[in-house]
Amino acid sequence: MNVVGMTDMEREALVELLLQLGDDDFIYAFRGAEWLGLAPHIEEDVASASISQNSMGHAVMFYELAESLGLEEANVLAHGRSAKERRNSVLVERVNGEGSYMGTPTFDWAYTVVRNYFYTLAKKLKMDALQKSSYEPLVDVAKKVNMELHYHLMHWRTWFVQLLQSTEEAKEKMIRAIEAVMQDFGDLIDYGHLAKEIETKAYIAPASEVETRWMDIMKPIVESLGLSSRLLQYEQQRNGRNKEHTADLEEAIATLSEVYRADPVASW
Repeated sequence: MNVVGMTDMEREALVELLLQLGDDDFIYAFRGAEWLGLAPHIEEDVASASISQNSMGHAVMFYELAESLGLEEANVLAHGRSAKERRNSVLVERVNGEGSYMGTPTFDWAYTVVRNYFYTLAKKLKMDALQKSSYEPLVDVAKKVNMELHYHLMHWRTWFVQLLQSTEEAKEKMIRAIEAVMQDFGDLIDYGHLAKEIETKAYIAPASEVETRWMDIMKPIVESLGLSSRLLQYEQQRNGRNKEHTADLEEAIATLSEVYRADPVASW
């Protein structure tokens, strides 16, 4: 599809999708980076930091595509927009399953593993779907992203399976984490208020197809680990695609953009 021949609505729908993809990875990468120095062991520190760095790079590519369609430059899209302007899923904006240990705030590794695995599988299926996008530049970016996603997915699947096959305490924590993640799953595979336009123009496969594939993959895995696939049921609640966010996102944006906002015109 040629940008020159696009109608205003077609362009708006494409931009909407690009911002969803970019915002998801941008916030997801930030949440992952918060584990630096706090992961269960030093090898995981390196691995998860690398995944976060890759994901931030993916966000940049989606933002650059949006920039090429007439939006502000990628740095502004990443750092210059408020939480109310974001299209990311609510799932990625949640804090890392914050709890406490002897009165000290802590992150929940079980929650992080479940969220990262479920998110990465959904992202992988979206990138697969984008291989047939009617917008050629998006096909090219999806191919580049997919080259790294294979390893991301393998990493989080390994953690997911091992923890559910570990101690009873670990299994209980993982089940609670699945329940918490599924409370926010409703908008992850969703294209928001312009879904019809996005799907009609074949920018990406229909969300229903992506969700079906996600369930077809996850249900056998969950059941093979002795759990009921009913754990994967969810109801649509808050929809981040339509800019319905939480205070968690506002705090994340404030932290992420602190240096940028100190001098937006600086060259880095």
